[in-house]
Amino acid sequence: MTDLSALCGFAVVVGLLTLTPGLDTALILRTAALGHRRRAWGVVLGIQSGTLAWGLLTSLGITALLTASHLAYAIVRWAGAAYLVWMGARMIWSARRRPAAPEEADVDDETGRLRTGSAPDTLRGGWRQGAVTNLLNPKMGAFYVAVLPQFIPPGASQLAMGVLLASVHVVLAVLWSCALIAFARVLRNHLRRAAARRLLDRITGTVIGAFGIRLALGD
Repeated sequence: MTDLSALCGFAVVVGLLTLTPGLDTALILRTAALGHRRRAWGVVLGIQSGTLAWGLLTSLGITALLTASHLAYAIVRWAGAAYLVWMGARMIWSARRRPAAPEEADVDDETGRLRTGSAPDTLRGGWRQGAVTNLLNPKMGAFYVAVLPQFIPPGASQLAMGVLLASVHVVLAVLWSCALIAFARVLRNHLRRAAARRLLDRITGTVIGAFGIRLALGD
């Protein structure tokens, strides 16, 4: 397998994975749809920082040790599950506490951002949320351990090729995130009322919480 064919083959695999709706999609869409543009890009950068870290750790053989150790894998899995369930519950609880008046719109007409009742629109806050969500998902590590070595040609540098392949994943994911954020800007016009935002938080919180429960109950 040549380097070019390895890159193309890996791009197809992670491209399909990226397009599959999941936790990352829900988190980016929800954040961007609420008008938090900086925080949404922070989430994207955080998720992709985690992806690059998983690629680096896999290339160094560290991720294989994690997946081989039942205790270490279980600790990361339960920590990730607890974080996702907490995040989902927080969104649902926040939706319950928002003003119930359907006529009330607390969106700034000039900026399109929420005035109150939501997380600060900061790049750092979004990055932290995205990175923690990604790094506390041991299934990402298991995926890289199972898939990445298959696309590293014989004789190639494990570290250099592994980072290059992970970078391909990051580029594709960022491009897809651009499309998600653009789509979310359309949704934002329908989320100017509190009732619509409460519904969005309930749906997203339920999805994220379900991912956490699934992670906790997984093998």
